[in-house]
Amino acid sequence: MGMTRWDPFRDMSTWRDQMDRMFEETLSRMGVARPWAMGDGGQLFVPVDLIETNENIIVTASLPGVKPEEVSITVQDNNMTISGEIKPEEVKEGEVYFRERPTGSFRRSFTLPTGVNAEKVNATFENGVLKVMIPKTEEAKPKKIQIKTTGQGR
Repeated sequence: MGMTRWDPFRDMSTWRDQMDRMFEETLSRMGVARPWAMGDGGQLFVPVDLIETNENIIVTASLPGVKPEEVSITVQDNNMTISGEIKPEEVKEGEVYFRERPTGSFRRSFTLPTGVNAEKVNATFENGVLKVMIPKTEEAKPKKIQIKTTGQGR
């Protein structure tokens, strides 16, 4: 039986891989993942920012390499879905040695934080960044209340 020489760097590499997997799984469960990581159901995970102002809900999604016509956005009630598919680039000449850029379908659905007007949604797409402006309903907008003085006290 041959003996294998101990290589501490091999063990450190294995430990690092295990730690990377642990952090990635934990962050994924928390809703944080690196761009294009695989999400639930084997779909690509799209990173999204959601910001609420007094007038709008603003959703920004990073979609590098995706064409606007490959993206679908739906807003119904207080739910929003962004979906689409990234197809592999066709190679007409040459030999593919490896591919690292992701391909496949993506879908992000979430509940918006307040009442929105789905009839007036505006979406723009520039440099791989999708920005969706969703106006709030009048009922959902904050109202400033004027305080009346009664003349009593100071």
